Amino acid sequence: MDTPQNSASPRSTPVICLLAGATVWGLIWYPYRVLESQGMSGIEATILTYLAAFLIGLSMWHRKLRGLPLNPMLCAVGLAAGACNLGFVMGTLAGEVTRVLLLFYLSPLWTVVFARLILGERLNSTGAIIMAVSLSGACIMLWNADTGLPWPQSTAEWLGLGAGVSFALSNVLIKKTSDIPMEQKVLAVFVGVMAWGCALWPFAPHPSWQLEAASWLMLLVVGLTLVFTNAIVQYAIVRTRASQAIVVMLFELVVAAIASWLLAGETLGLREWLGGALIVSASLLSTRMADD
Repeated sequence: MDTPQNSASPRSTPVICLLAGATVWGLIWYPYRVLESQGMSGIEATILTYLAAFLIGLSMWHRKLRGLPLNPMLCAVGLAAGACNLGFVMGTLAGEVTRVLLLFYLSPLWTVVFARLILGERLNSTGAIIMAVSLSGACIMLWNADTGLPWPQSTAEWLGLGAGVSFALSNVLIKKTSDIPMEQKVLAVFVGVMAWGCALWPFAPHPSWQLEAASWLMLLVVGLTLVFTNAIVQYAIVRTRASQAIVVMLFELVVAAIASWLLAGETLGLREWLGGALIVSASLLSTRMADD
């Protein structure tokens, strides 16, 4: 029989990477709000930070990637992840962070569909229970006595929902393309974000920039953070079931709820705490999910 250390390490490492990525994504909205307050639109800030991320990643990995063929699936990964990342930023800038992310993290529903269609995965009984717990937490946090069942009520919330669909699809596609080097897929994500951003930029408002000197450094720091976050998350996704990865990443909800309360003054009530506790529990229990 393996020792606890040997048996736990291979399974826990991807989960730790996913939790680290979830923590970053739960906080990443704040630099974009700072930049927006200084006159840079969300689309412009997204294009620039992902351009910085692309250049940093390319400089780090250009020797490793030299001569590698370009798989057509990279386009699908880039477009799906690009829509997810841009929708995420725009939604959290335009609406309440916690509510947008709750709609974003209804994505386990879409993951079940995409994983079945693309990967042929089926949830086992443990996975079904874990997903029920996590979605119960999301519903508790979203519940509104006036509107009943959770439903998008603004453009920001529709962006959150759409980003969640794209997030589920991109996670499944990243797992599907496990034979493609991680570095190629990370750069494809950055190109996809910039492509969506440039396509939508003509339709966005263009206020005058009044960036402080520290904000230019912030752009670079966010870009560097995006490189390492995308790398560790993609490393983890190809080593876990798609349905497990999406549940672990729900930890982002808790991080964002606390951060939005502390940094943006958004209210964190009893329902948010209760729902967050269920989501954290589901994330921890997801390490027990086994492949069918």
